[in-house]
Amino acid sequence: MSEQFVTYELDGNVALVGIDRADKRNAISMDVMNQLLAAFLRAADEARCGVLFGHGDNFSAGLDLAEAAARLKSGAPSTPRSRGRWNGPLDQVARGGLPWIAALKGACIGGGLEIAAACHIRVADQTTFFALPEGRRGIFVGGGGSVRIQRLMGYARMADLMLTGRALNAAEGERANLCQYVVPAGQSLEKATELARAVAANAASTNWGVCAALPRVNDMAHDDGLFIEGLIGMAARSNESADRIGAFLGGRNKVAAPDKED
Repeated sequence: MSEQFVTYELDGNVALVGIDRADKRNAISMDVMNQLLAAFLRAADEARCGVLFGHGDNFSAGLDLAEAAARLKSGAPSTPRSRGRWNGPLDQVARGGLPWIAALKGACIGGGLEIAAACHIRVADQTTFFALPEGRRGIFVGGGGSVRIQRLMGYARMADLMLTGRALNAAEGERANLCQYVVPAGQSLEKATELARAVAANAASTNWGVCAALPRVNDMAHDDGLFIEGLIGMAARSNESADRIGAFLGGRNKVAAPDKED
């Protein structure tokens, strides 16, 4: 039996999934990715929202380079299936219909950033740093980063990271759209879990539309996107929708104004 590298806890209707390989800065081997896929599928069956985090001081330093080097030295032929082996697990996150929130800290680089980019919301603490060092390693992104990370930060910023090897701190990452929240050191998991509980309280049909349909609409032509929007809007309507709208009209569930900046 392989060593267990992923933890799973169901906290009410929130699934807490942890990458548990702290001695390797949570580097992602195929065993780790296979265990993550099992956790993602389990969460889809029993949770309303998922939180993905890393044990220890880092979210993930990316691809397990020792495993990758051994595979290269073995001379095993590269096949389309072997090159895209992260796509299925991460598509389960990005387009599977269950909202996922990444709690980031320390290293979020290479494949770790690709995993975080598959989540719908990313919370970084002040120790977080982002990088794409593939150029220096002689490899290329292989976990959907060329699509997801580029759509988050744009070509120019992504090319800069890959070509120069520079790292971004948490504040720079927020400005580059790699995360939506920055919190004090050690508080990203707490904040992500707080957000997950709020997300889990939403109408499940709307959460599904945001997570499974909205990314696909982004891939469509203008007219096709509007057509699908109409279909998803109809599919999301239910008796629960009427109840929630009624609660708003009755003075409940109002949208609070954000705190004023100093």
